[in-house]
Amino acid sequence: MENYQKLWISRSMNSSVYKWVIQFLKFGIVGVFNTLISYIIYFLLVFAGVHYLLAHVIGFIAGVINAFYWNKKYVFEKNEAGITKTFIKVFSSYGVTFLLSTVLLFILVQYIHMPTTIAPILILFITVPLNFLLNKYWAFRSSRKESSYE
Repeated sequence: MENYQKLWISRSMNSSVYKWVIQFLKFGIVGVFNTLISYIIYFLLVFAGVHYLLAHVIGFIAGVINAFYWNKKYVFEKNEAGITKTFIKVFSSYGVTFLLSTVLLFILVQYIHMPTTIAPILILFITVPLNFLLNKYWAFRSSRKESSYE
């Protein structure tokens, strides 16, 4: 029975689903730090009197630079595309979710009257999964068909 369990664990760890889950977890870890950087900058600027939308833009730019570095180095290391092309795709991916989060932030703050410190946190439940999918299947997509994560 012990050999069967070892074989099952070995096959499970080599499966594409397992690798996809591990990659998503790595993306999540990078995302936590990225989000901390973005929101620390956002909150500091808001509390310093900067308009919340401008603070959102500045935090976003800092977050994208951080996310690109760590996703390229740690999460999507199988990518073979050039750094400039990949950075443009990453920036575009984050740009899509940034625009979505900005619209949602505006609606939640202006029309629903949600606090400016709570609204961005709720928006993460939409933007994080969307961002992972955009980065995985477009920005960092390997040119090789046999990618180990697909």
